[in-house]
Amino acid sequence: MIELCRALRAKGVDATACHFDENNFEFEPDLCLRLNSLSSPERENRIHTFLQKAIETYDIFHFHFGATFFPDKRDLKRLKQAGKKMVVHHHGSDIRVGSIARSFNNPYVRVKPEWTEEKIYANIATLSNYIDHAIVQDPELECYISNVYEHTHIIPHTIDVRQFTPNYPDSNTSTPLIVHAPTSRNLKGTEFILNAVSTLKRKGIPLKFKLIEGYTYQETKQLLSQADIVIDQLRIGASGFISSEAMAFGKPVICYIREDLVDKYSGKLPIVNANPSTILTVLKELVQNPVKWGELGREGRKYIESFHDAPIVADRYIDIYKAL
Repeated sequence: MIELCRALRAKGVDATACHFDENNFEFEPDLCLRLNSLSSPERENRIHTFLQKAIETYDIFHFHFGATFFPDKRDLKRLKQAGKKMVVHHHGSDIRVGSIARSFNNPYVRVKPEWTEEKIYANIATLSNYIDHAIVQDPELECYISNVYEHTHIIPHTIDVRQFTPNYPDSNTSTPLIVHAPTSRNLKGTEFILNAVSTLKRKGIPLKFKLIEGYTYQETKQLLSQADIVIDQLRIGASGFISSEAMAFGKPVICYIREDLVDKYSGKLPIVNANPSTILTVLKELVQNPVKWGELGREGRKYIESFHDAPIVADRYIDIYKAL
């Protein structure tokens, strides 16, 4: 959201990235309401005040993660009556229905327990009553809402490549650094990665491993830039934001891409495919083939420049905004 708003402003669109709460990642949005520091009555009052100001200020409201100003979505009717245009951006757990995900021959997938199927369906039913256009970042997510909204758009992660200086792995490195940065261990299959790393170490294969948890966003970026190999996730079946940022840094990436989705990505996605059943073999082969590190890193960087770079992606959002 933050990078997207910067890219939109560079193209003459007056866009503001607003976060409701502060978080441990220490993101730097244009505006943060810091609702997490307030009591319930204070939160309600601040949201009401900000909503009124926003209605007076903005023409388009771009919601994220299936959330709006209020949990019960009562703001949507008010925004509609005020003649405001709206679009919703779903990012993953807010629409990933477990039964549907497993139906695509993916026995590995896990979903957040708090996002029950009943909750997901109720939420998107309310949203789609007021919003015609929905956005997701990949074809894996599209299937959950393609029959819900009038228009579903796939737009890849926004990456400002100028903020990522390539640091391609050195094939002469004797002990490669492997990095994994899960936002949820269960959803990302972290246990299988830890087991694979431990097994390879026991077999005498030289490698270093860094589990990135509890770091700020800037600290995480710094650690990614130092890695030789980055492992994203092994359960979901689609590449995540970590994959995109790692490729922007010129790193080879291991991630589980569902077989039926491989050809649905733009271009040829230069990701090494692995799931919980294959991670040990795949990781071993990549660690022992250092020539591939640089090759994959350069392919990944080029891929991000071609399909994810902020100015390119921003144009696609502008086209949607014009169609609202």
